[in-house]
Amino acid sequence: MIIENENINDKIKTLDDLESIVQNLKKEGKSVVLCHGVFDGGVHPGHIQYLSCARKQGDILIATVTKDEHVERGPGRPVIGEELRAESLGALQCVDYVAINPHRTAVEIIQRLRPDVYAKGEEFSKLQDETGKIKLEIDAIQSVGGKMYFTHGITFSSSSLINNNDSFTLYSKEARDFLKLFKTRYTSDYIHECLKDLASMRTVVVGESIIDEYHYCNSMGKSPKENIIPYQFLREERFGGGSVATANNIAGFCKEVELFSMFGSKSNEDNNFLIKNLRSNVTPHIVYADDRPTIKKRRGVDSVSYKKLFGQYFLNDTLIDTVLEEKIIEELKPVVKDSDLVVISDYGHGFITRRIVNFLSEQGRFLAVNAQTNSANTGFNTIHKYPKANYVCIDHAEARLAVQNRFQPLRTVCDEILRLGEYKKIAITEGHKGSLVYSSEEGYHSIPVFSQHIVDTMGAGDAYLSLTAPIVARNQPMDLVGFVGNAAGALAVTTIGNQTIHPGTLYKLITTLLK
Repeated sequence: MIIENENINDKIKTLDDLESIVQNLKKEGKSVVLCHGVFDGGVHPGHIQYLSCARKQGDILIATVTKDEHVERGPGRPVIGEELRAESLGALQCVDYVAINPHRTAVEIIQRLRPDVYAKGEEFSKLQDETGKIKLEIDAIQSVGGKMYFTHGITFSSSSLINNNDSFTLYSKEARDFLKLFKTRYTSDYIHECLKDLASMRTVVVGESIIDEYHYCNSMGKSPKENIIPYQFLREERFGGGSVATANNIAGFCKEVELFSMFGSKSNEDNNFLIKNLRSNVTPHIVYADDRPTIKKRRGVDSVSYKKLFGQYFLNDTLIDTVLEEKIIEELKPVVKDSDLVVISDYGHGFITRRIVNFLSEQGRFLAVNAQTNSANTGFNTIHKYPKANYVCIDHAEARLAVQNRFQPLRTVCDEILRLGEYKKIAITEGHKGSLVYSSEEGYHSIPVFSQHIVDTMGAGDAYLSLTAPIVARNQPMDLVGFVGNAAGALAVTTIGNQTIHPGTLYKLITTLLK
């Protein structure tokens, strides 16, 4: 039953208010039940069944909703804001109080409110929660003397309703059509198991380490004396980029990752920043080049729109000397020999020489390559550099540069790339168009983009390479490879800078897409 509108706001409380209310209720001998969730897409029959069933376990029912910024169901979610979601719950007669959860999980709410019962839907009863949050919630309710209760009844999914409802238009028609067919071949559980299977892989990452700096600033208008636009510096943010980002993303899924890279002078404080930003299961093998700085790419970024305004690069992209080259190869020999996968993040800044390429091409058990084109090397760092690779991952501009083909269809470009060397499988990313993947066994698959909301494209290509290379090495189908790669890219473009993809967040997005 729905209650009158004027009573709804009386139900919505802050967490501080609820803490006091619950204490008084318990003094009166009332038992309190807590439900927590996103409750996106409007209150549907599944929500009502869940809340009604939970209400029967006590005298008072409190429902808390996840704050917008903490919803981890992929780009564009939630489709309904936190305040309206709270009001929708408050309109239900079975719900006594509602609050918006300011914390990332329900653990803090349980610890503060100390409910007698914490209720979750039946779908969580098997604890198939890749983020580990359900187990933490069970531990929390038990720690305050309460009990866990799983409701029973019909199960509806907000994500399923949103994914299949054209009125929400969260994904393009192309994406919806693709997902409808894709779901007939794969389940989220199967893909999760594929990703978990990567844990035992021993992976080597080779490439330049880069510090990505964002200098946020405001335009001050044109200078009256010169033809320049001055910017007021506000603050700075730094990210571990290049091969550091690749290694960190892979390390979220593979337990053993070895990074071979190059820094500038040993006394450079930038080096400490990069080392500190490596995941704990990444083992660094660093050579130091005294004739160059640690690579740093600084971008001026508008503080309001987050649009990049200008760039300033600190680098020396001449090839390293033969002494360093020999040292790298000698250090690589014992590690590459025992590795399952070698991933090359080649930014064309002088670290990866012809000898290193030939060594890795011959000795790597499975070689995945990204030869990047950027403003410092346009036209001089293409996939030509590699005589063979098990997996090539490049973007559409890099592909077209490699074969000098600007206008023909991308599949034609890919066919021409296959004639450049011994390449087994290829992925070409196309930005807002998604990606094209190929293998000789399967032919081509076009995978649409899963994000309509883009904050910053920095790191999207690194995320795609990092997540797909191990899956290709496990010989998974290429449409699955492209799906996971585009999911990783969709997460990467919703954050500022080169940030690491968290496995739990990726698992949640995959589950959301396939509901």
